[in-house]
Amino acid sequence: MTKEELNQLGKTLWDIADQLRGAMNADDFRDYMLSFLFLRYLSDNYELAAKKELGRDYPTPTAGDRRAPLAVWYEENAKDAEDFEKQMRLKVHYVIEPRYLWSSIAEMARTQHSDLLDTLWKGFKYIEEKSFESTFRGLFSEINLHSEKLGKKPSDRNAKLSTIIQKIAEGISKFSTDTDILGDAYEYLIGEFAAGSGKKAGEFYTPQQISTVLSEIVTLDSQEPANGKKKKLSKVLDFACGSGSLLLNVRKRLHREGGVVGKIYGQEKNITTYNLARMNMLLHGVKDTEFEIHHGDSLLNDWDILNEMNPAKKQQFDAVVANPPFSYRWEPTEALSEDFRFKNYGLAPKSAADFAFLLHGFHFLSDSGVMAIILPHGVLFRGGAEERIRTKLLKDSHIDTVIGLPANLFFSTGIPVCILVLKRCKKPDDVLFINASSEGNFEKGKRQNRLLPEHIDKIVSTYQYRKEETRYSRRVSMDEIEKNDFNLNISRYVSTATEDEEIDLNAVNAELNEIENRAQEAAKVHNNFLRELGLPPI
Repeated sequence: MTKEELNQLGKTLWDIADQLRGAMNADDFRDYMLSFLFLRYLSDNYELAAKKELGRDYPTPTAGDRRAPLAVWYEENAKDAEDFEKQMRLKVHYVIEPRYLWSSIAEMARTQHSDLLDTLWKGFKYIEEKSFESTFRGLFSEINLHSEKLGKKPSDRNAKLSTIIQKIAEGISKFSTDTDILGDAYEYLIGEFAAGSGKKAGEFYTPQQISTVLSEIVTLDSQEPANGKKKKLSKVLDFACGSGSLLLNVRKRLHREGGVVGKIYGQEKNITTYNLARMNMLLHGVKDTEFEIHHGDSLLNDWDILNEMNPAKKQQFDAVVANPPFSYRWEPTEALSEDFRFKNYGLAPKSAADFAFLLHGFHFLSDSGVMAIILPHGVLFRGGAEERIRTKLLKDSHIDTVIGLPANLFFSTGIPVCILVLKRCKKPDDVLFINASSEGNFEKGKRQNRLLPEHIDKIVSTYQYRKEETRYSRRVSMDEIEKNDFNLNISRYVSTATEDEEIDLNAVNAELNEIENRAQEAAKVHNNFLRELGLPPI
């Protein structure tokens, strides 16, 4: 699907959302819209696989029969249904009963069937509890089909849902039925809803341009980035994963180069966003055995698999990426000071948990791994506890690269941010500073600035080959950083000021004399003309 087609599909769906949400705010309606897209994806994927599995036995729709072909097959082959479902679990890892398929639901919507609301509710429960081998409990927990925002009476709500589903079905039908496009459309809509959510968007969305920078960096060879992409990442972690787009971007970048990602791990505190992430994984063809998303608080480390006290059993990740909440206020307890993630470095201050997030992710980074994290600029220079943590990370040779980005890249904040690249074992004994925030290194927009592909390529290439460029990038020795009291403020090391052009005073003086002589000659000519006209000279 071309970018133009994707934008057109996204715009079609966005217009539907805009027309139909009525009394709902955009965030509420987002959950309905994205859930229906998700159901459409699961259904299309399942029916396509069923058609291949059943071959000639797959029913051909007859004139006037608008039932899903699988519904016809189940009716005619009830005794074989169990074996068929076993095969489908092997092929696509899930099962959907015909009455809950999108085509069945869309037909109920078309005919304004009075049981639509009830069928949809049962269908969502079925997918959460029975479709997959691993249960996806609570996947649709944020979708209230009985909300009065849909209508005061059940019949009103049924009618409203019928309209929404019918419009989505009509909107999608104008485009290719390739299931891959629904994942792209889902991402597009997440971006559009993020744009409309302003500050709330930071909870679930990392702009694709920044996501691309992080993904490109962590998929390069950790010790020798110049060697290109890794062949495999066994485990990838994003401990503040939002809707999961950053994790998916890492997977996509590596797959594009013929590489493999073993398993994706994400953690998300917000329940709505946690559900978005799980849907997003499945929508992009990631099997339920290939990812694990946990609903919980990373700072408290309440995920059992990450809370293993035995060092021999500690989870280790080849790539860690994160865009945690900026300068998040937290309540570090005395017990946390002894936590295995923090005790060697100390606790981040209450006023800003930035380094707490960083240390959480860094603790689980493998010796051959790369971590790229987005943080506010304050982590580079603030004093107190943050200075002590920063100093130890530098002395232990874990901070590899500091990348300064322009302001106004995010929906949620206008502040400029930086990317810190960390490694447990790094070869260079210096730190690379990249200042990508100055004019010419981004596209200025009315409300938001953007990194264009050429700007992203320049950042990644500079990191990959550790290039130095005047007023853009520089490798700085640890001695120089120590002389600056371990302050990492980028402007200390990469100046964007242009040097004043050297002025040749003799040449300037000669030029002024020449101008003066020409002025005197012109005055003589002018006065001669005045005399000829009988006028007094000036």
